[in-house]
Amino acid sequence: MTTGPDLETEEGRAAYRAELRAVALPLRWSGLALILLAALFCVGASRGFLGLPAGSVVIGYGLLAAGWALVIATTYLRNRHHRRRMAELEGVAQ
Repeated sequence: MTTGPDLETEEGRAAYRAELRAVALPLRWSGLALILLAALFCVGASRGFLGLPAGSVVIGYGLLAAGWALVIATTYLRNRHHRRRMAELEGVAQ
């Protein structure tokens, strides 16, 4: 069992915040990239940029849904990690 950061000190809390920020970071960035790509795709399709037909907005909406699904999944993974770490720290304290 690994020892967790000491949450009683400012350094320990900063280390734990950094640990939480690192959880599922590639998925979070992928979700953000898909959301931005979807926005560009929808605007491009609705205005006729790049020769995209107007019906291809549906593809943009699909990309948008996939991006938000990734963001929601990373929130779930981060919360699960937090619950496990708190249970682990509580077990060490007893």
